[in-house]
Amino acid sequence: MKINTGHLTFCTNIYAGESWPEHFAALKRSFPAIKERLSSKAPMGIGLRLSNLASHDLTEAAALQEFKQWLAENNAYVFTMNGFPYGGFHHTRVKDQVHAPDWTTDDRLQYTLRLFHILAQLLPEGMEGGISTSPLSYKPWFDSKIERDAAKIIATKNVIKVAEELDQIRQSTGILMHLDIEPEPDGFLEYGEEFINWFEQDLLNAETTLSAETIKVHINLCYDVCHFAIGYEPHEQVIEQLAEKSIKIGKLQISAALKAEMPASETERIFLINELAKFEEPTYLHQVIGRCNDSTIIRYPDLPAAIADSRNPAVVEWRAHFHVPIFVEDMGMVKSTRADIIQVLNEYNKRPFTQHLEVETYTWEVLPDELKAPLDDSIFRELEWVMGRIK
Repeated sequence: MKINTGHLTFCTNIYAGESWPEHFAALKRSFPAIKERLSSKAPMGIGLRLSNLASHDLTEAAALQEFKQWLAENNAYVFTMNGFPYGGFHHTRVKDQVHAPDWTTDDRLQYTLRLFHILAQLLPEGMEGGISTSPLSYKPWFDSKIERDAAKIIATKNVIKVAEELDQIRQSTGILMHLDIEPEPDGFLEYGEEFINWFEQDLLNAETTLSAETIKVHINLCYDVCHFAIGYEPHEQVIEQLAEKSIKIGKLQISAALKAEMPASETERIFLINELAKFEEPTYLHQVIGRCNDSTIIRYPDLPAAIADSRNPAVVEWRAHFHVPIFVEDMGMVKSTRADIIQVLNEYNKRPFTQHLEVETYTWEVLPDELKAPLDDSIFRELEWVMGRIK
């Protein structure tokens, strides 16, 4: 829905179903009831997730026209899309394949361009649009820095091709859209400094006729609070650095990670690990970053690897990539990083740094039973919680 400085919604990657008919059916079943509770009179935006399969479905003129008509009838609009997961995202083993195909491939490029051409036809007049995407690739797929650097060059060239296409669209139609790169643990771009370095050293120096100013218009950062919290990022400092360098935050994804302070007591630590083990499941990747008593960090590629090292006395805190409901902070010995969300929203209230805000809790089906609740009620509670913290 429209807020003072932009638009707030939730991401429809919460819905199972990879074809457009499946996804559209879920939207029609769920969205009107949520909108009635949150924005019964005013228009409400949608953060649309389309798989590669669904994007092909929606390029059909009849399907797109039907969707546009449904949006008009329901006083709804699309302003942002999630182009990170390309293939199946529910009821399948996703894990590291969420990064596939990566930005070294033409498949990823063509999928993203297809999404932008769909978004250009859905955007309300005068509104900017954005699509979030993966952090170029996944580091563990490459055996050496030489291989990663070579892949990064190819990926950066493909990102530039998107910027060039978006510039052409803007020149011919006046529609402004941006690709929002989303750092994530173990991605090629994991944290704020790494993203900024890539942007300045690789992206802005890539071969193109576009000016640096034009690149900065069309290539932005997707600030996923969960991902930045896992890495113990200093939110205020990162946001300030981005502003100083005129690198835009295209989208703020409002999400919470798991966190836990590791007890010194062996008995308490075992109890805590048993609680954390409830979040171990086979669908998504749950990277863990441990903070040690000397302020160094340890990275674990997934929750089982962290649990295997759970008796390491040097580790004093864990943060895990598991999107938990943002309206819950205290789950007993296990907590969430909701305080990070509050900190980022406080920064946003002081200086709105984006027009696009999206709640992105997609793990409802794989949460421990005690955290599960009816989906529509959960979405409502998350958005209501955010609205209460935005001026």
